[in-house]
Amino acid sequence: MHSVYVSLGSNINREYHITRALDALDKHFASLRVSQAYDCEPVGFIGDNFLNLVVGFDCDCAIAEITTILRKIEDDNGRVRAGPKFSSRTLDIDILTYDDLIGDFNGVTLPRGEITENAFVLLPLSNIAPNEVHPQLQKTYQQLWQQYDKQYQKLSAIEFNW
Repeated sequence: MHSVYVSLGSNINREYHITRALDALDKHFASLRVSQAYDCEPVGFIGDNFLNLVVGFDCDCAIAEITTILRKIEDDNGRVRAGPKFSSRTLDIDILTYDDLIGDFNGVTLPRGEITENAFVLLPLSNIAPNEVHPQLQKTYQQLWQQYDKQYQKLSAIEFNW
């Protein structure tokens, strides 16, 4: 079994799309570990706030198979891939880690750089995997969150029931 963490974000009908994504993930991967949800301003553009969270699960799938499943979930939720990189979206799901792998695997860079760059990824990851160690930095996600410059990005925990 492989330990996988993915980030989820939406700023278009966000509760609906995040709920649908969690339902779909639950059908593919048993025993989801779901973080607290956070409201966060968009990064790189002006738009509606995002709902962000992180999900962990164990599976026997290869990275390429997980990527295919995640893209289908995004597509099923009306994800538009044309247009600017930083823009509003119905759903964005990214693999953050896959076991302790480091490198590029079928176009997926692991661990994902956003873990240490964005509060809306690091904080929810530290919620559900506080004592797990970042494979490159050799620090726990809790330690990385404690060291993160919290003035850089503002986010607020919000009530979200799945």
